[in-house]
Amino acid sequence: MTITKPLSLERLLEEFKEDLTLVNATPLSHQLAITGITSSSKLVQPGYLFIAEKGIANDGHKYLPIAVEKGAVALLVERLDAIPQGYNGLVLKAQNTRLLSPQIASLFFNKPSEKLFCVGVTGTNGKTSITHLIEHFFNAAKMPTGVIGTIDHHLGSKIWHTEMTTPHPIELQSRLNDFVQSKARVLAIEVSSHAISQKRVEGIEFDVGIYTNLTRDHLDYHSTIEEYFEVKELLFSQILGQSTKNNLYAIINRDDPWGKRIQPHPRTTQWTYGMDKNKQNLSNDFSFAINKMSFSGAEFTLQTPMGSANINSPLIGLHNVYNVVAAMAAGIAGGLSLHSMAAVLPQFNGIPGRLQRVPNSHDKFVFIDYAHSPDALENVLLALQNLFHQFAIKGRILCVFGCGGDRDKGKRPLMAAVAEKYSDIIVVTSDNPRTEDPLKIINDIKVGFQGNHSRPLIIEPDRQKAIAFALQEAQPNDVVLIAGKGHEDYQIIGKEKFYFSDYEVARKLLA
Repeated sequence: MTITKPLSLERLLEEFKEDLTLVNATPLSHQLAITGITSSSKLVQPGYLFIAEKGIANDGHKYLPIAVEKGAVALLVERLDAIPQGYNGLVLKAQNTRLLSPQIASLFFNKPSEKLFCVGVTGTNGKTSITHLIEHFFNAAKMPTGVIGTIDHHLGSKIWHTEMTTPHPIELQSRLNDFVQSKARVLAIEVSSHAISQKRVEGIEFDVGIYTNLTRDHLDYHSTIEEYFEVKELLFSQILGQSTKNNLYAIINRDDPWGKRIQPHPRTTQWTYGMDKNKQNLSNDFSFAINKMSFSGAEFTLQTPMGSANINSPLIGLHNVYNVVAAMAAGIAGGLSLHSMAAVLPQFNGIPGRLQRVPNSHDKFVFIDYAHSPDALENVLLALQNLFHQFAIKGRILCVFGCGGDRDKGKRPLMAAVAEKYSDIIVVTSDNPRTEDPLKIINDIKVGFQGNHSRPLIIEPDRQKAIAFALQEAQPNDVVLIAGKGHEDYQIIGKEKFYFSDYEVARKLLA
């Protein structure tokens, strides 16, 4: 936790006078200084405020005795009957501690998001690419940008590793404070549906929200895709509108059918973006037309409220054109010029595990990609297939993929159908099986194949052997797509993590 000034009881009660009830206090309570806050009993230290949060699978009230034993000077609870007998520290009561946790964390860390231009990106696909593009544009403009997302948290060369796309609000606010203390001026953060549902980003004062798309994913958590959408929409209809910032922007992909349904908060300015298909979509605020696409990137024309420009992007595929346009819209909202962004885009080095090229001397096009949903896999395979057709390259697409265990089982056969549609050779393997039997996961995947015998199907549960087979089978001008894990440098088998990097495995096999 970042070191910050202690939080006084007076300041806490003043800020949350309508939400907190002071249950017991001593004559010295007014002198109380809270030196840290946490909702994890494992992290409690003397002087801390312990917030007992009710989660989906756990209840922080069970851990109050541990927090007290470790020296918590104050407790924030929903249930007074859970307080250990004999505790003589400060007790605060709230109706919903989970709702208050982000706000209290923001206060404790001196409201860091007020000092940053904050861009939140949500959607099934594209979040990581867009946040890294935003970082590239603002860094080039001498506006240091902190990034929070799937790969890591980082500001410049400083990196914090993370287990979650969007962390718990206390960790999140601590990280924002780290950014502020390190002179950051911009925040680009991936906002997952889990984070919105669990109120992790409620304490952030956003300037911009970006919506990319919505396809089937996380239905092990959300009961239906409609519920999944409703959660995503809250970033625009509710969270963005709660911001104390003056100029708010909702940047929406209107080519996505779900994007057409988003109703941003009345306080926001809505900018839409999409493809100019024979001048049918010029009503979009950011409208693009493709001029050329290749294995080296894409060239397109972009019309914006601030004029037009010809854009040369080093990123491959139509889906990445959407990502670039969304990031440029955020840049313009933050005061950057369209032409300055167009000038620095060719120097963008890409994102680890997002159509990441594996260099080799065998004239094979080998890519690592994080695609782990049917839509993401289709976007990547279709982009590669279209490049073959456009340049009349006589090559095949070999697709290596699996599906994660203990996650949405319904998408497994859908992934198979996509792979079969766009690939010439399919190698089904393990992803992160977790506590499921890898062969059971593979059998679930196989249900989606339609028996197209022109598409050879290889089953190899050992991921390294599967990658080796595909690379050996590939001929010059063939494409090998190794999908599903992207930047991850581990494989979860059972409840253990083992070091495993698709990129490193492929590099060694191609050496």
